[in-house]
Amino acid sequence: MKILAVTQARYGSTRLPAKILKEVNGTPLLEIHLRRILLSKRISALKIATTPEEGSAQIVAVADRLGLSYCRGSVDDVLSRFWDTAAPEQPDWVVRLTSDCPLIDPAVIDAVIDFAIEGDYDYAATDAGSFPDGLDTEVFRFSALKRAYEEASLRSEREHVTPYIWKNGSARGGTLFKSGYLKNPAGSFPAQDWRITLDEPEDFEVLASLIDALGIDKGWKDYIDYLIAHPELKSVNSRFGYNEGYAKSLSQDAAVK
Repeated sequence: MKILAVTQARYGSTRLPAKILKEVNGTPLLEIHLRRILLSKRISALKIATTPEEGSAQIVAVADRLGLSYCRGSVDDVLSRFWDTAAPEQPDWVVRLTSDCPLIDPAVIDAVIDFAIEGDYDYAATDAGSFPDGLDTEVFRFSALKRAYEEASLRSEREHVTPYIWKNGSARGGTLFKSGYLKNPAGSFPAQDWRITLDEPEDFEVLASLIDALGIDKGWKDYIDYLIAHPELKSVNSRFGYNEGYAKSLSQDAAVK
């Protein structure tokens, strides 16, 4: 069984330019993100879906340093870019990750993979109502990705990889895909309340403080426990919402295919 992890990484960012290349203690956050993914015990391979944008050479340099493959594709049609990255590998399962989650947890990745396979789901993901923002993990059959690539027609479905799949998933009343969401066994840390992702300058301040204090090899709960013990740090980025990028896409939605 081949399980391919694909992480999206682009240079451009309106709110925090070149955010994934920002360094903490001399290491780019992108490299921290990739090294943590590589600790997964379940994935067979990891590839980077990037773009031809000016500056992407720095992303490629990190990939080369770690011996990872990459694919450059569309800036706006992210679903197409993701497909172009995954398709040559012909995996059984695909794990979708994003590089704005530098503290992604390999144990969470493996848990979602096991949840998907054991539940015979076409699509499975972390439950946003119980996991912090920054641990987002989606696992789906390659056949589901293929169908989304061929059939998704709305701008919001092309600018983001999985809306066509999860909107048509059984967990949301759809009929095309069997879907499920992994609840957090450690209790509730809803994404709207706990933020270890990277979109804003304040997010970088929080992440840099966490890495300075704990290093790059701790489990997600260790980082959250540190925020619990230091509420003044948690408050630095607490005013930002969850999944604002997708909400913006919906506000500008239209058929594009």
